[in-house]
Amino acid sequence: MPFYIDVIVPIALEQRFTYSITQQESEHLKVGMRVAVPFGKRKVYTAIVAKIHENPPVRYEAKPIEEILENTPTVTLEQLKLWKWIANYYLCTEGEILKSALPSSLLIESETAIEPHPDFDIQTIDEDETLTDEEYLILQALQKQPLLKIGEIVLILNKKTIFPVINSMAEKFLILVNQEFNRQYKPKLKKYLKVKESLGSEEHLPKLIEELSGAPKQKEALLKFFSLSAQSQKPISLKDLKEKAEVSESVIKALVSKSILEEYLVQTDRVKFKGHQDKPSIQFNQFQQKAYEDIESGFKTHPVCLLQGVTSSGKTEVYIKLIDKAIQEGKQVLYLLPEIALTAQLIQRLQAYFGDQVLIYHSKYSVNERVEVYRHVLNETKGKIVIGVRSSIFLPFRNLGLIVVDEAHESSFKQFDPAPRYHARDTAIVLASVFQAQTLLGTATPSLESFNNVREGKYAFVQLNRRFGNVKPPSVELVDLKDQQRKKKMTGHFSETLLKAIRETLDQGQQVILFQNRRGYSPILECNTCGDAPQCLNCDVSLTYHKHNNTLRCHYCGYHTAMKTKCMACGSVDVSTKGFGTEQIETELNSLFEDKVIKRMDLDTTRGKYAYEHIISAFQNREIDILVGTQMLTKGLDFRHVKLVGVMNADSLLNFPDFRAHERSFQLLVQVAGRAGRTQEQGLVLIQTYNPYHKILQQVTTNNFEEMFKEQLDERRHFKYPPLFRMIKITFKSRDFNKLNEASDWLALYYRQIFKANILGPEFPAIARIRNEYHKNLIIKIPENQSLKNSKKYIEAGVDKFKAIAQFRSVKVVINVDPY
Repeated sequence: MPFYIDVIVPIALEQRFTYSITQQESEHLKVGMRVAVPFGKRKVYTAIVAKIHENPPVRYEAKPIEEILENTPTVTLEQLKLWKWIANYYLCTEGEILKSALPSSLLIESETAIEPHPDFDIQTIDEDETLTDEEYLILQALQKQPLLKIGEIVLILNKKTIFPVINSMAEKFLILVNQEFNRQYKPKLKKYLKVKESLGSEEHLPKLIEELSGAPKQKEALLKFFSLSAQSQKPISLKDLKEKAEVSESVIKALVSKSILEEYLVQTDRVKFKGHQDKPSIQFNQFQQKAYEDIESGFKTHPVCLLQGVTSSGKTEVYIKLIDKAIQEGKQVLYLLPEIALTAQLIQRLQAYFGDQVLIYHSKYSVNERVEVYRHVLNETKGKIVIGVRSSIFLPFRNLGLIVVDEAHESSFKQFDPAPRYHARDTAIVLASVFQAQTLLGTATPSLESFNNVREGKYAFVQLNRRFGNVKPPSVELVDLKDQQRKKKMTGHFSETLLKAIRETLDQGQQVILFQNRRGYSPILECNTCGDAPQCLNCDVSLTYHKHNNTLRCHYCGYHTAMKTKCMACGSVDVSTKGFGTEQIETELNSLFEDKVIKRMDLDTTRGKYAYEHIISAFQNREIDILVGTQMLTKGLDFRHVKLVGVMNADSLLNFPDFRAHERSFQLLVQVAGRAGRTQEQGLVLIQTYNPYHKILQQVTTNNFEEMFKEQLDERRHFKYPPLFRMIKITFKSRDFNKLNEASDWLALYYRQIFKANILGPEFPAIARIRNEYHKNLIIKIPENQSLKNSKKYIEAGVDKFKAIAQFRSVKVVINVDPY
């Protein structure tokens, strides 16, 4: 009887694919295992077994699999269940999810390689043989190397289109084309040493020493080896012996070649706990104790609890207590954070309490490190607690008991590109429900969606509205830039009020944080004669000036060019910068405070693996006086000596073209204000603005979340926006401007017949061209009383009809559910 498997292939295709297997393979295979399957003409992919059955496919003949890649499943049944939900809810494919969920080295792909045909001999080529120069070059290379990969052939021929040459040679029986697996993951092996078994141990020592009398370095290394063996029962690594004996590796290799010592390899973890676990006792104050008890009772009636705790109220201690309880019950815990920057500080706190129970998972880790964390979670071999950013919801948990989503309001939890375009906070709630686990959403400024769910009784709600140690909340003041400019009290981009506060803070030995939500030196370089500003060649956006390397750079596609001294349009030398970013603030501060240490924390300064850690630890250790940064330094970081926080320009946040701009401005400004005065002395927050009477800014000064929520909800109700209406955004992308307009109008007309007035667009976004592709957006709003499931079916049906039209096939369509 034939057996078949349905597999998920890491390609953006809708359905699963069926392959045939032998009876022997069917006895070994389990759901969740990785198998290598042929797909298309030349490729072999790693696929995940989703189902084992006996039903042949109807529309095509099932191909046999290439090989089984493992003995135990890599993907759990719970993961497959979550993937199915993500695919259905966010209208993406399981293949796209698979590509995001597994570390790339577990998804090995084949690479086309060629070898000489067994019946062909280059010596037998006649002079009249019809061989091109390119074919002859490849055959000569095959004489020196029996296997050539595609990349190597590209270099040999110095051209990219090489498959016509390869196909021609295969037809002439000159070469064989096959698929070579690129197995990326390599375990880390550490070299250890032991005495050769035939020599015994210490009784042979005098004889060995005597034999090495002519080689003093080898003799010294051997004596050190026996000394270390006597002191410790642990195996001795080659590296340790080299350092302790102060000899080179060649000396130790000589002892190995003389059969005195023997090398052996042991697989070791790349990710190791290097800190010190002292498990400090957590002493709750009465407000934390009450919050903890309220969360516990809230979990009895609701699987999700929202904890609204003001900044510096001690939410992390409450999390630690809840995590400890889950660990005691033998459960796994996922701690989700919106930014890698936050992990650096939190890891220290959790490792001090839980030691090597803590595992970290984010994109700054190498592929091999991520594989090791993935396997530890899968096999429950190490670490019950995972701290990670949004991608860690895809880890293969076995026994999940608690998910903590810290800074749960953050938009960084939403994945925008590539697919799957999921929201980690919402997906975490579904993941927890798969395991019947509990989810805690912690934040000082809840999102309107979460707070609305509390109002509707879907979530339990707990408040923690006192700072730890009864520390006073910071004093928030608005600085009117119009007034300061009129009175000529501005120095660069600093008002007299802010400069005076910075000087006073530094004189007291305290630290300062300055927030500007734009990196680079200046967003616009403009000619004062003709008004021309250098634009990106690939995008409809002006180039940002970066002073540190004197370049103009596009923040969308990465295009960069050298700084221009003359206007490219009229040749005038009267060129100046407009606007300012973090780099310009840093430059101005260096000229104003020459004796102080000023550092910048933005995307440009945190590209390295440990860059976040170095900046944050230096600031914690008071090696930095003023830290300038973008929004990555506003979230959840705990600095004990920051007395002053300055917001350079609040208006750029308020005037952003987005329906959530006011909500996000409130959240961001309250969060950045929370970095000030976290010890007994009250902190000060100065917000520079041209519009000090703006409602949101007034609400920030009083931290009036309730009023902000009520006003924003009324506006959302009036203009039909989330959380009262659901939103789905469809983006069209094409290099052909006219075809993009025609295609988007066609699909908009189709949807208007179904959704009537609840359609916005199609409209060009603020930046209409990115990477030489034009973009156009269509927004569909779905009322509460309308079935979301049926609406999505209509949307998918429309996209399917659209893709069936030949003239529109070159236009890409991207569906983004909940695009905020």
